Amino acid sequence: MEKKRDYPIRTGCDRGLCAAAIGRQDRQLNTYDWLADVPGNAESTDLVEVQFKHTRKGYYHNVNNLQLKKGDIVAVEASPGHDIGVVTLTGRLVLLQIKKANLKSTEEIKRIYRLARQSDMDKFREAKAREHETMIESREIAKELGLNMKIGDVEYQGDGQKAIFYYIADERVDFRQLIKDLAAAFHVRIEMKQIGARQEAGRIGGTGPCGRELCCATWMKNFVSVSTAAARFQDISLNPQKLAGMCAKLKCCLNYEVDDYIEHGKKLPSREVVLQTMDSDYYYFKSDILAGLITYSTDKRMAVNLETITGERAMEVIEMNRRGEKPLDLQPEDQRKEPEGPVDLLAGDSITRFDKAKKKKKKNKSKKTEAKKDEKEQ
Repeated sequence: MEKKRDYPIRTGCDRGLCAAAIGRQDRQLNTYDWLADVPGNAESTDLVEVQFKHTRKGYYHNVNNLQLKKGDIVAVEASPGHDIGVVTLTGRLVLLQIKKANLKSTEEIKRIYRLARQSDMDKFREAKAREHETMIESREIAKELGLNMKIGDVEYQGDGQKAIFYYIADERVDFRQLIKDLAAAFHVRIEMKQIGARQEAGRIGGTGPCGRELCCATWMKNFVSVSTAAARFQDISLNPQKLAGMCAKLKCCLNYEVDDYIEHGKKLPSREVVLQTMDSDYYYFKSDILAGLITYSTDKRMAVNLETITGERAMEVIEMNRRGEKPLDLQPEDQRKEPEGPVDLLAGDSITRFDKAKKKKKKNKSKKTEAKKDEKEQ
């Protein structure tokens, strides 16, 4: 009998994902802290990442040496007063996030006051309850002033002393009178912040055509310009409705794989090259760039006598044509197949594909009739 081995029961962060590193899943732009279970990670720096409404984040000094972890609600320094946010990252990864945010001056980094008290949370909830009504009323005020702008969101500071109005405008807007009217209507300090269509989509959130949450609402912070050239490299039809995302701009995911398509496309011949064989000339029809396959047709405009070959085989045929030689057909000699019979172009298969089954049925019927005759004779 073999002795049973006593394996230690493991708990904590050493078996897959660490619970302390995940944080709140209802926060946008959530960052997984891969160094959460490393000893001394939290003490390596006093910088802390704090997230506010939607995708707004800030970085603060933990000057009071509070024992902070992901998910803690804290009161941070603001101008004026204080703001309420949620800790989303601590330790060494905060330094990398600051580089991403391009915060070069340390003067921009403010302080964390304390963990949020019950009185702080009460003021915070009162301020948040006013945001929707404030947004609707501010839109009416902007419409009365005849300003060509859209106020997409309003965010009150945690203590209710200031409100940030996020707006979208195609042209430059003179909102000096708007600020006066808003301050008189809501009795708070007004801050106007212009955002783009992609940033608005990230703040609102939603589900993309792929069935997943929007990239701008989950992990994407820096937006790169997207052009229709990325769609051309990937052989995507230039349909504006399919290329546009929730923000009505070109989808950011068009840039994700374009580099791979460009690298694989260099291995394929030009689309304008005509391949000459003993039978006829073949023109480019379509291609699978990542698989390295090209389909040629004997007609420039229609799919006639389609032949699919690899990019290497196409380069071989082009080199033979340059030497004045023509192969029998596009397929290599070891992959040539003799046609089994006439082909039905509509069905895409051999016309005689049902003949074998019919012959079997006839044989079976003849056997049954012969058996019946034998029985009668007996």
